Amino acid sequence: MKKIITTTKAPQPIGPYNQAVLVGNMLYTSGQIALHPETGALVMDSIAVETTQVMNNLKAVLEAADMTFENVIKASIFISDMNSFGAINEVYGQYFDEATAPARETVEVANLPKFVNVEISVIALK
Repeated sequence: MKKIITTTKAPQPIGPYNQAVLVGNMLYTSGQIALHPETGALVMDSIAVETTQVMNNLKAVLEAADMTFENVIKASIFISDMNSFGAINEVYGQYFDEATAPARETVEVANLPKFVNVEISVIALK
């Protein structure tokens, strides 16, 4: 049975999807971009600031499911410019213990929603 996970501490969906879906003990999050959850404004002062907002949005969704980044087993990162990988990876790495970090892929894409620079989704296990 699936359970829809929602929180006001992360951006609200703007289409036919949910912030996350819990199936048994597996949580699947939708991709998060750097939308501020209270204002709906994009936070794109720098790639580091943008990535921080993305990770904070993911953190809020995880918390709504009573999980943390420790529960994450897989991350998918989509970026608009592979030259930004180092800065994104530096911020991303602050949210995980390197010894127990999840599996991950990072893919450069032509465009992302609202033409942001980074979108991240995760799968977590309770």
